[in-house]
Amino acid sequence: KVALKAAALDEASGMVVSQRDDQLLWLLNDSGGAPALYLAGTDGSDRGLCVIRGATNVDWEDLSSFKLDGKPYLLIADAGDNASKRQSCTLYIIAEPPLPKPGAALNAVAPIAWSIHFVYPDGPRDCEAVAVDAAAQKIILVSKRTKPPVVYELPLHPADPAILQVAKRVGTTSVPQPEWSIPIPYGTQPTGLAFSPDGATAAIVTYTAIHIFPRAKGESWAAALGRPATQILPHPLSQAESIAFSSNGKTLRIVSEGLHSPILTYQR
Repeated sequence: KVALKAAALDEASGMVVSQRDDQLLWLLNDSGGAPALYLAGTDGSDRGLCVIRGATNVDWEDLSSFKLDGKPYLLIADAGDNASKRQSCTLYIIAEPPLPKPGAALNAVAPIAWSIHFVYPDGPRDCEAVAVDAAAQKIILVSKRTKPPVVYELPLHPADPAILQVAKRVGTTSVPQPEWSIPIPYGTQPTGLAFSPDGATAAIVTYTAIHIFPRAKGESWAAALGRPATQILPHPLSQAESIAFSSNGKTLRIVSEGLHSPILTYQR
């Protein structure tokens, strides 16, 4: 059984595979934690951490990775808002830090490359599912605690990042309660979002299942997420909030909040 070994990772709420090494994972903790990203092996090993200089963990909820001009980046979504009362939320973008040597633990500090401060057009929203489409230069966000979940988008590179951005509402998505699951509060709500590296698939994780949404060539993510999921994969984790594709898109991994969460792997 593979599980996260780092004692600091007790509320894992976002995860991506490193674009520098497919056997390493970047993870972040939920609200109020240190402004840091944690590095783990796919075998669960603790590989250290990187503190994000100038960032604040108000309610970090998701993590996304992408490349620009061949350079890997990570997006940290400080977008959680359980009470729907935040005046604005923030997305931090950093260059993916260099990885430690085999067997060594990372102990690094990374600066913010740029940040995006934003609001929603229809009032505050709790959002735990965020992913980047670098080819389209867009960030996709899916709300939690709304029925149905609402899909929004933001520019990856705002013309003036100093200006408060307004996310654009572009659609809704459906993540029904699977018939085999036990109903729990917010069990059907999106807690993580990931895009496959080829841009052909989106995966949304909830507390009970993984929902797979294929996307046709040239189709928008709003349209793809607007259709029913083509595949629903149940999982046994109690509070799954993190989902990531492997670099070849053939593997999905999820983890849950809670100390020493198992790392569940699904082959596509």
